[in-house]
Amino acid sequence: MTITKEEFFKIEKTSPRNKAAATDEAARQIILTAEAERAKKTERLRKLREAQEAAKPAAKTTTKRTLRARAS
Repeated sequence: MTITKEEFFKIEKTSPRNKAAATDEAARQIILTAEAERAKKTERLRKLREAQEAAKPAAKTTTKRTLRARAS
């Protein structure tokens, strides 16, 4: 009895519709995962930025009018 590749690896033909559905599902999963990671990263960075802004004192803003008054 000769052992052939077909005995170990049963090659089943997949319909184009099933291939498209599998590809679509994989793509949707990748997109959802990327969206979740992006939202998580955005929230983390927002919290860090807000903490930095709260930690530093409010800077005085100088306008042209106050700069001219000092120069005179």
